[in-house]
Amino acid sequence: MESSEAVRNKCAACYRQFNKMEHLVEHMRNSYHSVHEPTCGICGKHCRSFDSLREHLIGPLPKVECERVYRDRGCDICLAILSSRGALKAHRETCQLPRANMGLIHCMANLGYYDDLRIDNTRKVVALACKKVGGGSDGSLDLCARVCLVDEYENIIFHTYVKPHIPITNLRYESTGIRPEFVRDAMPVRQVSRKIQDFLCNGEPTWKIRSRGRRARILVGHGLDHDLRCLDLDYPPILIRDTAKYPPLMKTSKFSNSLKYLTKTYLGYDIQTGVQDPYEDCVATMRLYTRMRSQVHKSEDYPLATDPQNRNHFAVWRQSELERMAPEELLEMSRSDYYCWCLDSKESV
Repeated sequence: MESSEAVRNKCAACYRQFNKMEHLVEHMRNSYHSVHEPTCGICGKHCRSFDSLREHLIGPLPKVECERVYRDRGCDICLAILSSRGALKAHRETCQLPRANMGLIHCMANLGYYDDLRIDNTRKVVALACKKVGGGSDGSLDLCARVCLVDEYENIIFHTYVKPHIPITNLRYESTGIRPEFVRDAMPVRQVSRKIQDFLCNGEPTWKIRSRGRRARILVGHGLDHDLRCLDLDYPPILIRDTAKYPPLMKTSKFSNSLKYLTKTYLGYDIQTGVQDPYEDCVATMRLYTRMRSQVHKSEDYPLATDPQNRNHFAVWRQSELERMAPEELLEMSRSDYYCWCLDSKESV
């Protein structure tokens, strides 16, 4: 049996143990444990990402009891633990999603251009993806040559080939499927950027977008900083949901996972198996976003560590007081250092 001192100096979230209480307090000050972290459905351990949780369950050195229960009635996609094998079978039929219906987008590709961008009074979530060709003397400079936007229901709202502002030197045909005639008379990149910017801002000036809950739209994607840079488009980070930078979807090493890996691991199907289509990427990122958004976490009035109300929770001047607290009390007052996407569903209510 663990000594009372060892139990007292044990983190209530990740179960890491410390020799001194002051070390546990310092750990809580820097770890940002919260109710929004992926959590083992068996032992309750908090993990920084779903990859870390997967390693805890079936990694090289898994916890024996957690591994046993997980292999018996755990979902290999969302890592949820079900009450029985029958419940697991029923759950997995809805958890594993089918590949996006590509029939419509192939028709759109033949047409080359589709525009259903509208300024309206409703606040929507949209996913954006680009396909890039090469520019410069060696073809290594990424230039946007095709862009697609879809809504939450996987409907195309905008699709076009794009004419870059400098000559294309490498079409990267094997992965893009783009031919010279597709971009020869296509819409210039500046015009595309302006149309997308106006649609995303939805009638609200960019400089005025200060917080969530206004008319401007949430933008979902993978590696959006690169896509937006290729489009020469600026958008407030507070409204960007990037699956490449969302901590629960990142590697244990805190590097980004590829969209191909995320789709296979957390949605259950393959993408980018041949010529890559931006519609397929849009659908994958939107599905990842809605799956993360649908997670149920304990409601908190001020969920972020950066909220003014939380900034003194682990202040140095409170050290003596913090060292007298139980580990569970420290976890109760700890807050997340990232914006959990489940909060988007709470704001829309």
